[in-house]
Amino acid sequence: MTRARRLGAVLAGGQSSRFGSDKALAMLDGESLIARAVDSLAMWCDAVVVVGREQGPAPCIPDWPRPGMGPLGGIAAALRHAEAEGFAEVLTIGVDCPDLPDDLPARLGAAPAMIASQPVIGLWPAGAAADVAAILQGSGKHSLRALAERIGARGVMLPSDPANINTPSDLADLRRRDSSGGAGEGETQPH
Repeated sequence: MTRARRLGAVLAGGQSSRFGSDKALAMLDGESLIARAVDSLAMWCDAVVVVGREQGPAPCIPDWPRPGMGPLGGIAAALRHAEAEGFAEVLTIGVDCPDLPDDLPARLGAAPAMIASQPVIGLWPAGAAADVAAILQGSGKHSLRALAERIGARGVMLPSDPANINTPSDLADLRRRDSSGGAGEGETQPH
């Protein structure tokens, strides 16, 4: 059986206010976080885009309908792009999640699904573009959880939560953990 065409989308439109500089360019093991994210998605997807940046190591597309809409604006842009380009689904990750399990798509299963503790990491059907547009253009809460509820996305638990790099100390903690070989069961070392 042939797998549906999958677009990978690195959500990189945040302002990095807690990090103090552009965290997408922060280095881990000699590679920027954004390059690591693109490389991870390239293993699992037919094509990869970077959402919310003007330059990156893959084709870049703007958030939709405009910048400043948070992760939902990035997912909206990726879903619209996927639909226009004939992809069936979109695998999204944040630029700040450098230690995803090597079997992430298998753990997520069929779309729609997301990591319960970090819903920015998810597998979404391209057809959900209309649903996310309705949420962003509506008066209700503009959140990933609202999208998940609307389309019936499953929350998937991992044995341990992936890193979420928001501050320089988060990155330092991950470096320390990796240098001490501290990956636990179900975790992978960043590649």
